[in-house]
Amino acid sequence: MIHFAWPWAFLLLILPWLVYKLSPPALAAEEAALWVPSLSPFGEIQHQQRRSKGRWQLPLALLCWLLLVGATARPQWLGEPVELPVSGRDLVLAVDLSGSMETEDFRLGSETVDRLTALKLVAGEFIQRRVGDRLGLILFGDQAYVQTPLTFDRRTVQQLLNESALRLAGDRTSIGDAIGLAVKRLKDGQGTQQILILLTDGANTAGQLTPLKAAELAAREGLKIYTIGIGADEMEVRNFFFSEKINPSADLDEATLTAIAEQTGGRYFRARNTEELAEIYAELDKLEPTESAHEIYRPVSELYPWPLGLSLLLGTLVLLLAQLPVGGRR
Repeated sequence: MIHFAWPWAFLLLILPWLVYKLSPPALAAEEAALWVPSLSPFGEIQHQQRRSKGRWQLPLALLCWLLLVGATARPQWLGEPVELPVSGRDLVLAVDLSGSMETEDFRLGSETVDRLTALKLVAGEFIQRRVGDRLGLILFGDQAYVQTPLTFDRRTVQQLLNESALRLAGDRTSIGDAIGLAVKRLKDGQGTQQILILLTDGANTAGQLTPLKAAELAAREGLKIYTIGIGADEMEVRNFFFSEKINPSADLDEATLTAIAEQTGGRYFRARNTEELAEIYAELDKLEPTESAHEIYRPVSELYPWPLGLSLLLGTLVLLLAQLPVGGRR
């Protein structure tokens, strides 16, 4: 159906009539006229041509005004009502972009990839499943910053996650600041439930706020935190003479991540490979299921460009008619 966002604009329709009634009449002496007593037939022809041209100008001008007022009223096409599932939950992903995330100890099929690449693949699928949640994205390294504010637009959140790059926020890891920023952002949110999923492969080495102090603030605000420690336990490194096995996750502070989760009512998960990471996100889907209510949404399409464009075309036509010579030539 068609709906007008500003129907009061139709009051402007009487404006030309008011101008006509309230404006003083033009003086006859000021009107352009040519009196030729000896050529009265010529005067009659000119008068008829002038009347014929004016007969078209006035209706076109009125139609142009009607279309212009109609465009001002902002006509809109309201689509069919659509039911949107809404969970009432605000969920933020906090992703570590420090230099250690470039460690290539994950596999996608037969290819070895870095930790961030594996995270993007699995987390992207998780984001698309969160129908009804308002999602946000925080990226952190030396500092933490909001990449995506809370939104229902899952596609944008996934796209901005995919565009994130290693060391974008520095080489070190500020877990405490990331949690503190999430607390600040979610405090202004409207969700009845507030969830933070924090993923890192190291320990807190930067920032102003310690992780446990940040967890205390989160618990006070009712923010539940699920922490995920990412990285393999064993990795083979080759040099010129021989190869050796090392633990690429030696810097992972599992004790602190566990304490953060327990203090806020969440859970700590360990992801050593892509399969485990996918299982963790599947488990999070069970722990925090989506869709508990519905909201009615009607898509709106703006129609004002059509009457506005047509009024401009007609206005141009009226001006061209006014410039035409009365006798067909100058």
